[in-house]
Amino acid sequence: MPSSASKGRIGVLLVNLGTPDSPRTPDVRRYLNEFLTDARVIDMPAAIRYPLFRGLVVPLRAPKSAKIYQLLWTDRGSPLLYHGLDLQKLVQEQLGKDYLVAFGMRYQNPSIESALEELRDAAVERIIVLPLFPQYAAASTGSVQEKVMDIVKDWWIVPSISFISNFVEEPGFIETFATLGKAEMEKHAYDHIVFSYHGIPERHVLKGSHKGYCKLGSCCASYNKNNRYCYRAQCFETSRQLGKALGLTPEQYTTTFQSRLQSRLRDPWLQPYTDEVLKELPSKGIHNVLAFSPAFVADCLETTIEVGEEFKEMFEQAGGKHWQLVPSLNSHPQWVDAVADMIRRN
Repeated sequence: MPSSASKGRIGVLLVNLGTPDSPRTPDVRRYLNEFLTDARVIDMPAAIRYPLFRGLVVPLRAPKSAKIYQLLWTDRGSPLLYHGLDLQKLVQEQLGKDYLVAFGMRYQNPSIESALEELRDAAVERIIVLPLFPQYAAASTGSVQEKVMDIVKDWWIVPSISFISNFVEEPGFIETFATLGKAEMEKHAYDHIVFSYHGIPERHVLKGSHKGYCKLGSCCASYNKNNRYCYRAQCFETSRQLGKALGLTPEQYTTTFQSRLQSRLRDPWLQPYTDEVLKELPSKGIHNVLAFSPAFVADCLETTIEVGEEFKEMFEQAGGKHWQLVPSLNSHPQWVDAVADMIRRN
C-alpha cells in the first residue's frame, strides 16, 4: 500500500453545460456554434450538421438569444457561471485540503480542458468527474464524459478517473429541492405542481434503450435496471421522489418537457410539452401553479427566463392567476452538503 506521504489529493471536476462569455451577439454565436454542432446534441451527420447550424440556424438564432441573455445577465455575469463558481468554492471548503475542486463548462469558458489542466498540474492522485446534470442524457452527461476522455487520451500519464453519471436518487438533491418548494408553498396556496424538464428528441431515448425496453409510455412507471439510464424514466422518477418529499399525490403534479427544437428539426421530442400543458390548466380549474425545473441545479436561461417569465406569461394569457418558479439549487447549503457527500462516497 502507498504510504500517506506518497498519496496525493483527490481531484474533483464539477461541470455544467456552458454559457456565452457575454450577452453580445458574437459571443452568443460562438457559444451556440459549439453547442449545436456537438454530435451528441444534434446527432446528424457532420456534413449536414455543420452547414445547417453554422450556416443557417445559429446566424438566425444568435441575435434573438443575445437579447434574452441580456435580460438574464447580472452584475456578476451569467448566473450559470457564478453559481457554479460559488458551488466550487463551498464544496472545496467542505471537502478540505485532501481534495482539489475545479469547475469547467462543456461549452465555452472556463473550459473542461483548463479545469483538467489545473488538476493535472496539482498531480492529483485520481479524478472524480461530476457533471451537474441530475438525469443522465447522452447529449449532456454523455457529452461531458466523451470530452473528458478525449482530452486525457493525449496525456502521457492518465490518473484513475471515475464519473458520477446521475444523481436522481441522491437524497440531498431531492431534499434541497423539496426545501425550496416548501418555502414557496408556505407563501401561497397552489392548485397544482408542474415539474418541467429539458426536452430531448424521442430518438435519443430510443437509441439508448436497453434491449428495446423503452416504449415511450408506461415503461417509465417504474425505475429499474432496464431504464436507469433512460432520460425519460429518470425524469419521471425525479418527479415521484419530489412528489413524495412534498407530500403530494400523483394527481397533484404533472411531469412535462420544455425547450424543444421541434419546429426546426421536425422531429418529435419528449412529451407532454410544458408550453402546451400549461395553456390547458386554467380550463381544468387550475389557476395557481408552482413550477419546478429539476433538470437544472443552477438558475439559467431555461429556468429564470423560460419557466419563470415566458411560461408565466403564457399561463396568465390562458386564464391562469398565479405561476411561480421554484429557484434552483444554486449554492444552497443543503446542496453543497449533498455534492460533498457524493464526492466522498465516490
